[in-house]
Amino acid sequence: MDVRRAAERYPGGDPEAGIESRHAFSFGPHYDPGNLRFGALIACNEERLAPGAGFAEHPHSHTEIVTWVAEGELTHRDSAGHETLVRAGDVQRLSAASGVRHVERNDGDRPLTFVQMWLAPLAPGGDPAYEIVPGIADATPYAVPEAGAMLHVRRLAPGERTAVPDAPYVYVHVVRGDVALGAERLGPGDAARLTDPQGAEAVGVTPAELLMWEMREMRERA
Repeated sequence: MDVRRAAERYPGGDPEAGIESRHAFSFGPHYDPGNLRFGALIACNEERLAPGAGFAEHPHSHTEIVTWVAEGELTHRDSAGHETLVRAGDVQRLSAASGVRHVERNDGDRPLTFVQMWLAPLAPGGDPAYEIVPGIADATPYAVPEAGAMLHVRRLAPGERTAVPDAPYVYVHVVRGDVALGAERLGPGDAARLTDPQGAEAVGVTPAELLMWEMREMRERA
């Protein structure tokens, strides 16, 4: 188990424009050859947007982009004609495939905080696709077969336990609250990278919300 604390994330964004970003992996101008990916996961960004702030239209390709809103509302628009409002508890996925452009903004009147996770697909190409699952229930898995991955959302009460998936790669990200994972205590923004965990459990220390990625072995990409 490799624990990465919130304070270790790489800062980014544009604070003067109301955008504050914290990156778990190499991103943009920050390049660390030892921290490029874990399993299928190539980015896990914590984003904070002030009211009226946002990311102008920009392109993506060959990436599965999954977004989890922690606070506020995210406005999404893309070149395939989708325009949605993503709220806390919704799972949004944009499959960039051969190429798509999108806009992400905080058009609300209060701060927006979201976690955006990028996964490498098992094979490149295909047509872009978009999906939003409103108000996903606790412990309901969300599959991303294009990346050989599954997202587990857990909301834990103090003392409540949840099994960590037995998989080649598991990435655990704490959205809010405190969680015990083995001998480690994880707080908001902390993450753990587990390789071949067997029988591991996460326990709520306080009321907590966590995201767990279950990922299988990666094939060589074409």
